[in-house]
Amino acid sequence: MKKLLVITVLVALLALSAESFRLPRQAPEEQGTLTKLTDTVRSYYDSAVDTASGYLESIKNMQLKEKAKILYTDTTTAMSTYWDIAHDQLYHILSSQH
Repeated sequence: MKKLLVITVLVALLALSAESFRLPRQAPEEQGTLTKLTDTVRSYYDSAVDTASGYLESIKNMQLKEKAKILYTDTTTAMSTYWDIAHDQLYHILSSQH
């Protein structure tokens, strides 16, 4: 029991003495012009990278390759139809002259 009391008193004294050794807070140091400039440039760069990454993700989500393939197929189908019509018209114009 005496050992427990001695240990408790020593821990209490240690805690009180440790509290008195606290260092006062220091005011934050002012940043230099170069540091401010570097931080500003870095924030603009990070913002530009984030924006570009967002655009790339939105383009990937649109599945543009598949849409381009479908557009190419539809366009070539329509153009071949119009080419066939123009070919027939030209053929009938030229064949009726003979």
